[in-house]
This record gives sequence, C-alpha cells and structure tokens, in this order.
Amino acid sequence: MKKPLGLVLSAAVMAGCSPSNDTPSVAEKAPVILPSAEVLAARCSDIAQTMQGAWPDATTLINRAVWHAEPYTQPAEGRNPAIDFPSHCEISGSLQQREGFAGEQYAIKFQVRMPEAWNGRFLFQGGGGSNGEVRDAVGFMGSDQPTALSRGFAVVSQDSGHDNKVNNNPAYNGTISFAFDPKALTDYSYASLKPVADSAKLLLRKYFDAPIQYSYFYGCSKGGHEGMQFVQRYPDVFDGVIAKAPAFSLPRAALAEIHDNQQFVSMSGAEQVSLDALRNAMSDAQLASVADAILEACDADDGVADGMVLQYGSCTTERVLPKLQAKVCDTDEGCLKQPQVDGLVAIMSGPTTAEGDLVYTDWAWDPGIASPGWRTWKMGSADGRVPALNIVLGGVSFGSMMRPEPMVFGPENVDLNQFLTEYDVSTQYVDIYNVRQGINTSSWDLFSARSPDISAFKAAGGKLMMPHGVSDPVFSVNDGAEWYDQMNQATGGAEDFVRVYPIPGMAHCAGGPATEQFDALSAMQAWVEQGEAPVALVATASEQTPWPGRTRPLCPYPTTAKYKGAGDIESAASFSCQ
Repeated sequence: MKKPLGLVLSAAVMAGCSPSNDTPSVAEKAPVILPSAEVLAARCSDIAQTMQGAWPDATTLINRAVWHAEPYTQPAEGRNPAIDFPSHCEISGSLQQREGFAGEQYAIKFQVRMPEAWNGRFLFQGGGGSNGEVRDAVGFMGSDQPTALSRGFAVVSQDSGHDNKVNNNPAYNGTISFAFDPKALTDYSYASLKPVADSAKLLLRKYFDAPIQYSYFYGCSKGGHEGMQFVQRYPDVFDGVIAKAPAFSLPRAALAEIHDNQQFVSMSGAEQVSLDALRNAMSDAQLASVADAILEACDADDGVADGMVLQYGSCTTERVLPKLQAKVCDTDEGCLKQPQVDGLVAIMSGPTTAEGDLVYTDWAWDPGIASPGWRTWKMGSADGRVPALNIVLGGVSFGSMMRPEPMVFGPENVDLNQFLTEYDVSTQYVDIYNVRQGINTSSWDLFSARSPDISAFKAAGGKLMMPHGVSDPVFSVNDGAEWYDQMNQATGGAEDFVRVYPIPGMAHCAGGPATEQFDALSAMQAWVEQGEAPVALVATASEQTPWPGRTRPLCPYPTTAKYKGAGDIESAASFSCQ
C-alpha cells in the first residue's frame, strides 16, 4: 500500500513532537487474488444458499442480495452528501428475530457491501444517535474524504437491534420505545455488535474465498461508543479502531445535559425548561461575544493570534471570566447579561454532586462555542427550526434508558419539561448507578465503555485512535483526556497503541471553526499495516470556516500545537507539537 502523501508528519518534520516507542515492522501479507466479476456476480446471487447452515448465528437470514455491475452515484439528499458506489455485491440480512415488548417484532438488521475490487480489508461502520436505521454500508469518512467502500474495503452497517419504522410506539416515547425492551436496550448498547461482525467476516471469507487481511472499525458519537465497546468487551475483533468523539460515558454526559438545560433556563429568565426557553437563552451575537472573550484570553498562547485556541488546556475559567465580565453591558446586541456569564461558567465547570464532586467532567473553553453545531445541540437553532438536542434527544433518552425504571413522556404521562426542570442532578445522579429494571445491572455498567483497563486490546495488538472536537457540545474532550491518563497508567504505557487527537474548534463529529478535514483511516492503516505510528495528523479547514484551506497539525494528547515563530501561519509546517 502506498503511503498517503501529506497526511502524517514525522517526528523530524514536527520538531518538538515526541516520537512513539519503536514499533516492530509489520510483515507484508500476500495480495488477495480475486475471482472475475462474472464469478462474483454469480456468488452474489447464490449467497443465501452458500451461507445456509454456515452462519455463526443460526438465526441469520439474507433478505436481499443484489449485484451492482456498474459504478453509480447516489444523489445528495438533504444534509446527506452524494455517495459514489463502485461495482459491488449488496447484501441485507437480519438475525435474532423475535417478538419483544408490547408484542413488537425485533431483529438485528445489517447490510454488507463487498466491492468487486476488494483490497482484502473489512470495515465495521458505527451508528449514531439512537440508531434504529441500517445506513448505507459505505464507510463514510467525512465529506472531504473517499469512503472506505470506494477505497476497496468491504463494509458492514447495522441498526443495533431495533427498527425506527417498526419499533416506534407512540405510547412509549416513539422511536425510543426499544428502551422498554431489556434485550433491545442491551443490543443497542453492545450485544448486537459482535454477532454482526462475526457474520460479516464469515460472509466475506465465503464470498471471496480468501482471508480478511485487516479489520477496522470507524464511528463517531454513538458509533464511537460502539468502537469503545469493541475495545473493551471484544478486544480481538479489530486490528484498528477509530472511535471519534465517543459516547463512552453516555449516562454521565446525559446528566450534564440536564444540568445545562437548567442553566440555560436561568439565563432566559423562564420558570421551566422548554425548547423556547433554551432557544432564547442567548443570541448568536452574544455567543460571538463569548467566542471573542475566549480568543482575547487565550488565542496567543500558541504563539500566534490566528482565531484558534490550540493550547486549549491552559485556557481556564480564571482567565476567561474577566474577559466575559468586560462584555456585560447594555449598549448593543452583543452585550452579555450577568446571568448569562454566571450560567456559562456553571455549564463549563460541569455538574457536581451535593458533596462537590464532578458528576461528569468540565468543558474546554473554545471559540467554537459560537458555531451552529454547538448552539444547535445545547439550545437549538436561533430560528427555531432545529430544536435543542439536549432536550429532544438527551432528555427523552435519559428518562427512557438510564433511570432504574423507564419513564413515559407525553400529555397523559410525565411532562418532559417539568421532569427536566425538577430533576436534581446533585442528588439524583445516583440513578445511573442503581440497578436498571429488567437487566439486573445499572445503566452505567450497561452503557459505559470507559474502562481504563484495555490491556486485552493491547495484548491482541490492536491500535486505537480517538479524534475529538475541543468544542464538542455533548461529549467533553476533557473526558477523553482524563480517560487517556487513567488508561496510560493502567496499561503500563499507551503511546504504542492509543492516540487521542483533540481538534481545536471542532463541534460534535464535524464542523466549527476548525481544521477538521483529515484522513484518519489512511493513518490507521499505516500504523496497523506498516508499523508507522502516527505523530501529528495534518488537517485542513473547510470552505465554511474563516480560513478555507488552512492546515494545522492535530497533535496527540498531551501535546498541543505551537507556532514555531516563523513561517506561514496558514501552514501546518509552521507549527510543532509540544
């Protein structure tokens, strides 16, 4: 495999970056010899018969098998970009079909796409949100990057054991109704993952009549959570895992969302949590003032005032607060009000117990706080078209999935706004550690994928990359950093198999005033297949940022980028990791 040009900066180029421990060279594997297109097309049509009696899970069924002889493009739709498909075999299937809660039909549904020009590699595509949808198995890597499928990977996706069209009961919180079914909830957390991976791997071997050379996982948010579940529970399934902005502390983060809702209501002057109260808590002009205050306090820490806070760890509340206070006024639309300053400080400090201990973690001060991605998740869009995800996803999910007993929200049941207003995080946080009805464990033990002891993954030779936006509004980059420190100690050294990459300015999974376009998959391949551990990843700013085309090194935690004192400030080559 050719090395990606301009992707990974070596220690020599990135002066000041500490190189990783010497990694032994990886032996080259024999190239995959593929059957002809005609043979592959025939195998695609006959795959159900070929796999009969061979599946790892005997309940597995193939519902669709289609050979796409010609490459094609799926047009862009809504926020989904156009997708190029090479010629390939498309398989849709299901396993563990059953009748569950309220007589509804459940199954774990999956899709596998196997390209004609297979490169011998397999990728498991993580899900998102509450899942319930089998997304196109293409291995989407970002709008600026080729998909894994177009690179020659075979890709699998899955719905995690429930279907939003089938398991959508209005009497039980709609598409979250699967949370009332103990098996479906466990499947959603982790139990659906390995059966799908095992099925897809065997399918590939049978279809191509060749071994899989390397196996990878890629996902963000809930998908990142799934990657960490593999690392923690099934450590020998993948050679490389890219778990981007992982929801690996999901119940704790959900408690922080409730805390944030209450702080935004205090800012707005409303008496109860509501979508309108959150939307009106701060204007876009006021958020821009907050971003300006952060830049005034911390922008130059990295050696150059460039509109980015690269040394985010030193940008503390103590430094930012005086700049915020200076913007409290009544003269223009960007003026802050004292309740807004107080509320923001409380949000960024994180919720605490009655004894003063952090319930989740604190947050990094970053100018990405003024980006649409941060605002939409925390407060909803200013025009009201997109509601605050902290309420419509976070609040409903917490009540349904993470309390000892699932709650039903609606006119004849519990009022969601009232629940979010009255819930006392400082004392009721223990809900996530109490036994969950029907599963004989707590929601923390069910959902957490944050164990610092991943020594089994290390022993299996696995590599892990964790990119994470510094301005992520739902999962704090500081949680990933704290986990890394704990894991580094627990495993006796993590540098040779784990990299955490904070991305200044980036919101949740993408977007924000950031250099957030980079090729993590190629970097992971070079690490796994060639033994070349990544130091800094070169990332580019998109057209939506103030500086299209700007590049910066994404430095592995605990290092951060610093300007060398000379050179083009738009170029990554002018910065080093220190």
